[in-house]
Amino acid sequence: MRRRSKLVRLAKALELPDDIVLDLPRITMLGNQQLLIENHRGIIEYTSSCIRINLNQGCLCVRGEKLTLGHLQKEQILIEGMVGELKYDT
Repeated sequence: MRRRSKLVRLAKALELPDDIVLDLPRITMLGNQQLLIENHRGIIEYTSSCIRINLNQGCLCVRGEKLTLGHLQKEQILIEGMVGELKYDT
């Protein structure tokens, strides 16, 4: 925890975003139709109603209807469909 607070102070001093310094995910949602997840650690589960994404500090569970992976890269995942629920488990 002490290391984390030092990193936060360093990020603020250098005017860097916390997500870069602390290795945090960036989650951007466009309505309930698209969800962009950056800085992930892979896919744990994938069905048309549930997608679970491994993150550095836990797991993100996306539930909805007709969920698909629209764009998949090493550090980015775009989920498309009707997103109904997001649950962040640490």
